[in-house]
Amino acid sequence: MDRLNSIIDSINAFAWGPPMLGILGVTGVLLTLGLVFMPWRRVGYGFRLLFDKETVGQGEVKPFNALMTALSATVGTGNIAGVATAIALGGPGAIFYMWLIALFGMATKYAEAVCAVTYREVDATGKYVGGPMYYLRNGVGEFAPELGKWLGIAFAVFGAIAAFGIGNAVQVNSMAAALGGSFNVPTWITGIVVAALAGFVIIGGISRIGEVAGKLVPAMIVLYVGTALLIIIINITEVPSAIGMIFTHAFTPAAATGGFAGAAVAAAIRFGVARGVFSNESGLGSAAIAHAAAQTNSPVRQGVIAMLGTFIDTIIVCTMTALVILTSGAWTMTGADGGGLTGAILTSTSYETSIAGGQYIVTIALAVFAFTTILGWSYYGERCWQYLFNERSLLVYRALWILAALGFANVKVDFVWNLSDTLNGLMAVPNLIGLILLAPMVFRVTRHYFEDEGMPLARPLKKA
Repeated sequence: MDRLNSIIDSINAFAWGPPMLGILGVTGVLLTLGLVFMPWRRVGYGFRLLFDKETVGQGEVKPFNALMTALSATVGTGNIAGVATAIALGGPGAIFYMWLIALFGMATKYAEAVCAVTYREVDATGKYVGGPMYYLRNGVGEFAPELGKWLGIAFAVFGAIAAFGIGNAVQVNSMAAALGGSFNVPTWITGIVVAALAGFVIIGGISRIGEVAGKLVPAMIVLYVGTALLIIIINITEVPSAIGMIFTHAFTPAAATGGFAGAAVAAAIRFGVARGVFSNESGLGSAAIAHAAAQTNSPVRQGVIAMLGTFIDTIIVCTMTALVILTSGAWTMTGADGGGLTGAILTSTSYETSIAGGQYIVTIALAVFAFTTILGWSYYGERCWQYLFNERSLLVYRALWILAALGFANVKVDFVWNLSDTLNGLMAVPNLIGLILLAPMVFRVTRHYFEDEGMPLARPLKKA
């Protein structure tokens, strides 16, 4: 087992290491430039589309619920524990690079959704299915059939297996630990309840998942962010200093203080980018699977809505967590082991020191976000499974998913986390190849759409 873990660690060093993170960043920059910074300039337009009650087009779920399903799989441990880890290991400057990768990741998420809707299919049961495996096969396959075929298979294999780890084992285990620590709930009870509730929802497919996510996700984001805003108001005098530290330590080392061991600029870049990508999943291709099921006749409209997922997840939710941690001063506190606090404990302590009962808000948010992540990733995993096999075998996958949720609540998942983290990162490889090859199509349909809407991407040059 130790040797296997060592091999996985080596692969993981690539999957989440500087080379891959650099490729993710470069892809985002290229897409942003090709789109003439449209994702940054059309955020307001995206929110107008999101709340537009008129739905035009075929699909399985409303565009709003498609986004909520995607957010259900991204807003979670990355926003609560991931931000804290980035600060603990990379210092306050890590948040600057988390913002940076998110801003360019909006273009990546947009392109994924455009490709997903463009190349989606209708399966034997009449349901719309899509995602990277389909746009790799149907899009890249138009000019490189063998490449598209094998890239699609590779993504589906990575996704189907990774889903059981990152979307099931890690989530239910984190939920069981949080509820056990704060409310003394036995892990086996958490396992039974989660398995039962998840089973009830996922048996209903994407329509039921979308409906549940459409209610739970906004409610929990409002609760978590609302509490964060209250804490920030309480600590308002510390906000300028916190923001100043983010920008200062993005370019200069953060010195050791209290329980914080200090961090170089390289650490800020590495952990800010890594935790940012882990949180919003831009470039991994997972969210495209949910957006492919949206009721829409315009890939661009759904793409604009999809890019809001990265904006909400990182620019809003992660920023709130970061400001609570920095204004509370908990990031410099010393833990029981003499070292600095990190992960969910750091976030929980930040809430607790600022407002009575704040740690319970974090626990509840962590538990609900983990549950919604289980729902979102169950759909991602089963679509990858369906791509590899067929829709008749979906009941087998769903049964395995429910049993996994029941069992993983009671066992340590270090190995599972390690393996799924690797496979989760490897999902980006075929996806990024596909996005780069399909970028000209994305640029073309985007330009035509906004020209038709009277909002051209670039203003024509004035004649002298």
